[in-house]
Amino acid sequence: MTIRIGQGFDVHRFATGRKLILCGEEFDHPRGLLGHSDADVAVHALMDAILGALALGDIGRLFPDDDPAYLHADSMKLLATVLEHPEVTPWRIVNCDITILAQAPKLAPRRDRMRANLAAVLHCDVNAVSVKATTTEKLGFCGREEGIAAMAVVLLTHAATEARENSLRP
Repeated sequence: MTIRIGQGFDVHRFATGRKLILCGEEFDHPRGLLGHSDADVAVHALMDAILGALALGDIGRLFPDDDPAYLHADSMKLLATVLEHPEVTPWRIVNCDITILAQAPKLAPRRDRMRANLAAVLHCDVNAVSVKATTTEKLGFCGREEGIAAMAVVLLTHAATEARENSLRP
């Protein structure tokens, strides 16, 4: 079986006057995350994981933060663009796992919607998408509520491998 594993990490600081968006969900929070795009730190980590699995660099290579075309860009649309990249299209998501490090807001009430948002863009079953959160017990910049970090890991399989394996099944 041809598989690839990738991991990604991203961090953004809080800023006033910005929306807080995580996995495509907007949260009611007094501050959002600072970034050139919508700063969806979880989706950024996931994109880096996908690109890393295929040795394609990071999202800054595809979407430079000095390019005005990506100013305030919707990260879910950027994720869809990553999946349309010619070197990514032959690959399928087996599963992905995202951990969001944040003291606030509480993510558990919105976790299922966050997973569904990602599954829709990734074209995979929602059961292949894990989103979880942890606080840092008030330690570090996340604990002091200066920003949010996210880590992601993804397992990809090549479509040709899937087709070959399916043809071997009775």
